[in-house]
Amino acid sequence: MHNKSLRELALGLKNSDFSSVELTQYFLDRIETNKDINAFITVDSDSSLRQAAQADEMLSSNNGQPLTGIPLAQKDIFCTEGMRTSCGSKMLDNFISPYDATVIRKFRQAGSITLGKTNMDEFAMGSSNETSFYGRVLNPWDKERVPGGSSGGSAAAVAARLAPAATGTDTGGSIRQPASFCGITGLKPSYGRVSRYGMIAFASSLDQGGPMTRSAEDAAIILQTMSGFDPRDSTSIDIEVPDFSAGLENELKGLKIGLPVEFFNEDLDPAIASITTDALREYEKLGAKLVDISLPNSHLSVPCYYVLAPAEASSNLSRFDGARYGYRTAEYDDLLDMYKKTRAEGFGEEVKRRIIIGAYALSAGYYDAYYLKAQKIRRLISDDFTRAFEKCDVIAGPTAPGTAFRFGENSDDPVAMYLNDIYTISVNLAGLPGMSIPAGINNKLPVGLQLIGQYFDEEKLLNVAHRYQQVTDWHTQSPEGF
Repeated sequence: MHNKSLRELALGLKNSDFSSVELTQYFLDRIETNKDINAFITVDSDSSLRQAAQADEMLSSNNGQPLTGIPLAQKDIFCTEGMRTSCGSKMLDNFISPYDATVIRKFRQAGSITLGKTNMDEFAMGSSNETSFYGRVLNPWDKERVPGGSSGGSAAAVAARLAPAATGTDTGGSIRQPASFCGITGLKPSYGRVSRYGMIAFASSLDQGGPMTRSAEDAAIILQTMSGFDPRDSTSIDIEVPDFSAGLENELKGLKIGLPVEFFNEDLDPAIASITTDALREYEKLGAKLVDISLPNSHLSVPCYYVLAPAEASSNLSRFDGARYGYRTAEYDDLLDMYKKTRAEGFGEEVKRRIIIGAYALSAGYYDAYYLKAQKIRRLISDDFTRAFEKCDVIAGPTAPGTAFRFGENSDDPVAMYLNDIYTISVNLAGLPGMSIPAGINNKLPVGLQLIGQYFDEEKLLNVAHRYQQVTDWHTQSPEGF
């Protein structure tokens, strides 16, 4: 059952080939058998099976929806009522959420089952899932390599077939890069498409939740449930949600795919470049036309991001002080001492690094030199995309400069780690939708192709991805043994 698509699972439930309780237990058993991957932080089997029993009642009453009875994994950044929501941090190890994030509420209303909360880089800060308080997640394709981050647990869970699909969040590539490293489909929607209410904030102007699935067809189904205006989220956009599955089969004849010259340079691994080129040839066979475009300020995206994101993080994470919830140091002299020791003990090294960088960038005397200038560069990057889309319908290129790297390979070099997101960060800075789809294998490791769309045109992206997946089988391949 673990190789069935969401549509196939829904049909099986409808036809009573199996029950939701049986399906949920099946995946709970797979999670237990493959605990060494460390993809999950929290699994509550009793709660999952209770939800499944309720879903079976809905199905028997013909009240089911497309996701009713289907078990899903949720990134541990989404507040889930009555369940630990840790954000991969010691700071929130004892936090039981009193409410549901809007995304979780929508899945509950759809009748889906929460299998558990997936492991992640602490507070979504990382590109390798090595910063989690709960230990690193193993890449199912090679357990000596990283799964990518920060949504590494979700990516590994889907790749290892421990869950039919999962949610992730993407601040600078945290859905797309692990999707590439683990050989799955990952979609970052337009900023404002999916509610951020109850999604623990890293960088508020960049964070966006999205689906992590095996295929574009499955991603369309998950995104359908996740999307929609939420008055509780001031960044949510009140815009109509289309039927994301309706246009999947549209022909690509005449589609213009833009290729940024800045993405295909000497910094790109030749093997990744070759696989990307092969994927683009498939699009030409489907009737698409390739056109050269330029994103001249894209080389500034990494330094721009690593000023803005830490600045927002330093503000957002100030709430974690031991006074109201979460971790509190055992011994302290006064209130200020409690704050200092709690934060020193509760946060990991990468989180501390970004808080310090962010506080520095926002400090008096440096605000204009760093934060304000980074905001101006962000506008230039966004304008580059606007001009590029005058020449093309979608933009394509590599998702990451290489395949999954070995554990510890970039741990002592933060800049090298940050450069893993060199092709993805600009999409977040501009607020555009982007996705990664499996496009090949290099040295037994998956390689992703990135597709970037215009604002709120996820429907087109899903169509372009789906048509490619109809003529290739990269998205159907799984790690050996899974």
